[in-house]
Amino acid sequence: MNPDTERTGHASHTHHAGHPDQAVRAALRLLREHGADTLDHPGGTLLAHLERVQQQLARWGARPALQLAGLCHAFYGTDGFAPVLLPPDRREPLRAAIGPEAEAVVHFYASCDRRATYPVLTDPAMRFTDRFTGIGRVPARQEKQDFAELTAANELDIARIDDAFRERCGADLLKLFTRFGPLLSPAARQDCTAVLDRSVSRPLLPPPLLSPPSGTPPSPRPPAAAPRSDPGPGGRR
Repeated sequence: MNPDTERTGHASHTHHAGHPDQAVRAALRLLREHGADTLDHPGGTLLAHLERVQQQLARWGARPALQLAGLCHAFYGTDGFAPVLLPPDRREPLRAAIGPEAEAVVHFYASCDRRATYPVLTDPAMRFTDRFTGIGRVPARQEKQDFAELTAANELDIARIDDAFRERCGADLLKLFTRFGPLLSPAARQDCTAVLDRSVSRPLLPPPLLSPPSGTPPSPRPPAAAPRSDPGPGGRR
């Protein structure tokens, strides 16, 4: 199988939580129930950021499970975003909403110790240590590809809307995603260069959002929140 087709999984994965649109609606309900639409985040609210990350992954051709993971990637908090919508030992509500495959991506992303993982992610024998449990293991290549793609979508969203963040962290993020290159889709690699490389004339605003599932109201877009100081080259999500 073509490596890029294998990575995005267009034809090889089925969704465990029903039709993808149903899973998106279930995820949005759960996010709102747990306050994602009231938490400040650069560019507006946390929910607005999560929706933009999902849309970015969709534009890159990610499979539905990875798009859903992008929508929910901050549910258990992250190494760079402290607020927690659900504790990581209460995984069943999110698993029921978006399916086991997407929820596993969310948990992997949330449990990452970024300082330990970023420098070695592309090493075939790297050991991933779960920051929640302290347990280490060698992750599958698909897990690393999903993690890299989601990380790129997440950081590029902030870089596009926050000039100070892009000026402060852009060069380090470009180095990071250049190192992640073998794990990223061609579309993600192209956008990383377009947004982060100062030598390239780049469109800083993302393309318009895709249409939400039928019956799903768009989330409000309040004014940008103040930047936070967090770990990692970008590290705010």
